[in-house]
Amino acid sequence: ELKSRSSASIFIVIGLCCFFYILGAWQRSGFGKGDKIASAITKQTDCSVISNLNYETHHGDDVVMADGSDKATKEFPSCHAKYVDYTPCQDQMRAMKFPRDNMIYRERHCPPEDEKLQCLIPAPKGYATPFPWPQSRDYVPFANAPYKSLTVEKAVQNWIQYEGNVFRFPGGGTQFPQGADTYINQLASAIPIDNGMVRTALDTGCGVASLGAYLFKKNVITMSFAPRDSHEAQVQFALERGVPAVIGVLGSIKMPFATRAFDMAHCSRCLIPWGENDGLYMMEVDRVLRPGGYWVLSGPPINWRTYFGAWKRPKEDLEQEQRKIEEIARLLCWEKLDELGDIAVWKKRTNYDLCRQQDIKPNLCEPSYPDDVWYKKMEACVTPYPKSTKSYEEWKPFPDRLNAIPPRISSGSVPGVSVDMYQEDIQIWEKHVKSYKSINNLIDSGRFRNIMDMNAGLGSFAAALDSPKLWVMNVMPTIAEKDTLGVISDRGLIGIYHDWCEAFSTYPRTYDLIHANGIFSLYKDKCKAEDILLEIDRILRPEGSVIIRDNVNVLVKVKKIVGGMRWDARMVDHEDGPLVSEKVLFAVKKYWVVGDIITAHNKKEEVKN
Repeated sequence: ELKSRSSASIFIVIGLCCFFYILGAWQRSGFGKGDKIASAITKQTDCSVISNLNYETHHGDDVVMADGSDKATKEFPSCHAKYVDYTPCQDQMRAMKFPRDNMIYRERHCPPEDEKLQCLIPAPKGYATPFPWPQSRDYVPFANAPYKSLTVEKAVQNWIQYEGNVFRFPGGGTQFPQGADTYINQLASAIPIDNGMVRTALDTGCGVASLGAYLFKKNVITMSFAPRDSHEAQVQFALERGVPAVIGVLGSIKMPFATRAFDMAHCSRCLIPWGENDGLYMMEVDRVLRPGGYWVLSGPPINWRTYFGAWKRPKEDLEQEQRKIEEIARLLCWEKLDELGDIAVWKKRTNYDLCRQQDIKPNLCEPSYPDDVWYKKMEACVTPYPKSTKSYEEWKPFPDRLNAIPPRISSGSVPGVSVDMYQEDIQIWEKHVKSYKSINNLIDSGRFRNIMDMNAGLGSFAAALDSPKLWVMNVMPTIAEKDTLGVISDRGLIGIYHDWCEAFSTYPRTYDLIHANGIFSLYKDKCKAEDILLEIDRILRPEGSVIIRDNVNVLVKVKKIVGGMRWDARMVDHEDGPLVSEKVLFAVKKYWVVGDIITAHNKKEEVKN
């Protein structure tokens, strides 16, 4: 009898301990509290976002390795000051080792494993938080990108001006020195920019992305790209202004975008030889244009009879160049809508019916997966239209299409993704984002302009955040189980393919908030977690924020690594409570600049020159 009482007492004690442990964890997770912890967040620095949180999950920080040992946190040193604007896969010295034909040397060429930097990229001295949008469209702190060459080289074209301790961007461009607004209004006379039918645009050879900056007024989001070349920092200026941009070139490799991703593509004196290589580049533009999309070409050689004198080029060369472009456009079955001075506008047909009647037909690409584009060579062939084009003939304007059923899902062309799954995904991410905002109310404040989702799924994180104050670069990992980048494009969002074992095509310090859902579980057998975290650190602004959602065992290890990266980090429970194995790590990168912390050289660690 005594033994049975003793056993019963033990079970009661254990039960009470479990109950109070769960209750305490539930309370600490923030659920059941009437107060909002986010109200403690100040607007001065992001560091306060983390320091005031009481959401710390019950999982400890101790990381026990597989062999049972407790490994000390590795402290990452600062890289040398010469790496302040380092772009690993577009390094100028490495580029010179590759052929110049078809701009191959300006394409991505990433360092081998033994040349990857194992240090933190420093910010330049005097680095300042960018101005909030829309002031950032017009002003960039000089210290953030201290390059004056464009102020001289493009002075007449109104690209950029240096005024005191800031750069000012008057909104001009090579093709629109009088300002982007005037130019966009010209385009709007031929293209439905004002009614939401054109939502996503691609600007090839974008300069400092003034077109993309001013298209935001029309609720058009533009993916701008330009190479890292003699026009130093043009993409960096674009991102400092709060405009989506990546380092890229139309060379020999397919663009890292989904098929039928954009409503409009644009080139304004972008120096791409559209008529060369059997129309290869126009065929690649055709691939990424949706049925019914528009292509704009302005500047030479359009309307050469009128402008050849100002362009200082032989009439014969210009005539031949325009003739080739017109021939390729007809081969692609594009309809020429208008010539507005030296601006030409073509429209891709909404279906292939009329094209079948053409005497000369292009070579159609082999019936393979058209979105298999990562490091794949461009081909002189045309990507076939989808089997059904009805949804493109009845194309929804934005924002209606943001949460409507995307054509690729309604047609069943994305294996493993149903309408029900899509609608559930929207609800899940609305819940997640609501929770994020309750912890960090800076998300809605305008402080975070440039946002990245490293594993974007169906784009519902970006859709839940949708606001004129911000934009999201949706990234589709090349190893993702389901390729849904096309779905993201159908929703009126921008996105790009990328392999996170390599550096992203951007400059350091170009994103304010980075969201990583399941990225470390996805890549656990592909590359080192610390390499991915060092890349996140490279592209994140000082005082920028990171949200990492993953399994608790993964996050504990991640948190151990970031402990040596000058981040403030806290791990919190899932929205549904502490018993869910998925957790969320909130982190803020501390402010520091060149000279503030010990460098890799001073620690005698090898950093490749």
